[in-house]
Amino acid sequence: MATIEFTEEQTMLLETAVDFCRKNSPLDGVRRQIELDDSVDAGIWSEMADLGWLGITIPEQYGGLGLSLADVVPIVESMGRHLMGSPYVPTVLAANALVVSGSEAQKNHWLPQIAAGAVASMALTEEDGNWRLQEIQSQGVISGDAVSLSGKKCFVLDAPKAGVIVVSAMIDGAPRLVLVQADQLPTNALTRETVIDETRRSYTLNLEGITVPAVQVLDGADFASIEQAALLLLTAEMAGGLAGVLHVIVDYLTTRKQFDQYIGSYQSLKHPSVQILLSMEACRSHLYHAATLLAGEDANAIESAIRMAKAQGSEAFAFAGDRAVQFHGGFGFTYDCDAQLFLRRALWCQYQFGDAAYHRALLGPLLLDEVS
Repeated sequence: MATIEFTEEQTMLLETAVDFCRKNSPLDGVRRQIELDDSVDAGIWSEMADLGWLGITIPEQYGGLGLSLADVVPIVESMGRHLMGSPYVPTVLAANALVVSGSEAQKNHWLPQIAAGAVASMALTEEDGNWRLQEIQSQGVISGDAVSLSGKKCFVLDAPKAGVIVVSAMIDGAPRLVLVQADQLPTNALTRETVIDETRRSYTLNLEGITVPAVQVLDGADFASIEQAALLLLTAEMAGGLAGVLHVIVDYLTTRKQFDQYIGSYQSLKHPSVQILLSMEACRSHLYHAATLLAGEDANAIESAIRMAKAQGSEAFAFAGDRAVQFHGGFGFTYDCDAQLFLRRALWCQYQFGDAAYHRALLGPLLLDEVS
C-alpha cells in the first residue's frame, strides 16, 4: 500500500508559507512585480531567509536546518498558489546540488552564504531547449588549473541576482557541474529572455570566454538527484497553482450572472470545475507520495512516483488554466483577466523538464514487466 506522510515540520511550514504568500503575493501585487526588474522585492526575500527557508535542505554544520527536500514542498506549493515570483526554487536546487555533489571546501564556502540569503541559480538547459541533463552540448576544457567554458544555456532563472550559478558542461567526455561566480561573468554574458510566464526572470547565459579555476568543478555530478528535485518542486508549484486557479474560477462562477442566474449553476461549467477540483487532489496526492518516497532507497519507486506526479500535474494545471480563461468569456482572453496569469504559469511548468507524454514514455519500463 502506497503511503503518504505529512510530518509536523511540513505542517508548520505549510501554515507559515500560506500566511506569508497570501500577505506578500496578492494578485495585484503579482502584476505590479511583473513590471519591475526583480522577480521579488528585496525585503520579502530577506524575510524568507530570516524564516530559514533557504537553509531547509542545508545540513546544520553549514548553517542550515538539516531537513529534507520534502520539507520544501509545502513552501513551493504555497508560492504556486499565489503565483509568487522569486529565485527560491533555483536557489534550493543549487544548494541541493552542492550538498549532493560538492566538495567539502565548496560546501563550506557557499552553503552558509545561501542559508543566510545569497541567491543561486542553475544553468542546465541547452540553447536548443534540451532538458535531458546528460545530453550536454556545452563544453569545458581543462588547461592547467583552469577550465575554459563554451556554449550557451537558456532558462537560467534570476541570473543577475545569483552569487553563483551551477552550470552543466561536458569535461573530458563526461558530464560535470561547474560553479560560476557572479564576478566571473563577462559584461554581456546574460541576455534577458521573453518567456510565457512573466513572473519569471529568465536569461540566456553565454559561456564563451568564461574561464574559472578548476577547483570550481564539483566533485560529483548526480544528475538524477537534480532532475528528481526539479520535477518535485515543479509539481509542487503546479499543485499550488491548481488551488489558486480554482479559487479564481469559483469566485467568478459565484458572482457573474446571466439571465438572472449565477453562471455557476450551469452544468457545462460545474462539471469541468469539479474535474479541476478532483485533479487538484490527485496532483497533491501524487506530490506528497513522491515527497514521502524521496527519503527511501527504492530508486525505481522514487523515479516512478516523481514522473507520475509531474505528468499528472502538467496536464491538470494546463487544463485548469485553459478552462479558467474560457469560463471568463471574451474578458478571459484579455491581459486584465487574472486567469491568464495562471495559464501562463501552467504552460511554463508543463514543459520544463518534459511534458506528460515524455514522462509517461519513461514510466513504461519502470511500471510494466518487459516482454521477453
